[in-house]
Amino acid sequence: MTTARLPLFPLNSVLFPGLVLPLNVFEERYRALMRSLLALEEGAERRFVVVAIRDGREVAATAPGLPDPTSLPERGPAAGFGDDPIRAFHPVGCIADAAAIRPREDGGYEVVGTGTTRVRLLSVDADGPFLTAEVEELPEETGDDAGALSEGVLRAFRSYQKRLAGLRERTLTTGDTPPGGPLVVSYLVASALILDTPAKQRLLEAPDTAARLTEELRLLRAETAVLRHLPSLPAVNLTTGPTHPN
Repeated sequence: MTTARLPLFPLNSVLFPGLVLPLNVFEERYRALMRSLLALEEGAERRFVVVAIRDGREVAATAPGLPDPTSLPERGPAAGFGDDPIRAFHPVGCIADAAAIRPREDGGYEVVGTGTTRVRLLSVDADGPFLTAEVEELPEETGDDAGALSEGVLRAFRSYQKRLAGLRERTLTTGDTPPGGPLVVSYLVASALILDTPAKQRLLEAPDTAARLTEELRLLRAETAVLRHLPSLPAVNLTTGPTHPN
């Protein structure tokens, strides 16, 4: 297996290969990460690993005019993630290629990254100004019947979109078939589905493309069935559930 040590960028979301990730970087530990990428020689790969947070928080509390607590030595780059930060993260993440890093006047950065490769976290190091991780690349097999499953997932996804947003707001029209085959379809649909982080993480960690597509087909059918019955529910039933932070 190919291993590497790369900067770590924890988020409350999951990045999939091939998907674009816009970031508004304002916290000092991640500013330091971006400065390190910008300092690389011309033509070097500006890569970092996006990993979903299992426990902890991605932003340490700050207030205007006060020092960022993550810049204090006693807090360090692992602030909010506990004494053993690797336990705060899901074990599989995705390498992001920073296609654009734009400094802002306030010292932050606007970043556009693209997911490239799934990786497994082997260790997390908090000795520097930002977290780094030793990771190994996770190759992905196609699995059985991925082509047929891909076609079924696309059909189910179009039905899901119609129920969710109406014909005028579809992201994949009836005739669209994304280039790249079943693998690309599996990641596009995984990203577009409205699911919580653990569910998206399970899709990222699927052992092969066919397994991911199989789970997506199950989820799409279940979610579409729920959406089909929503208009018949009393409005009060739609507003009494817990509110989750985005």
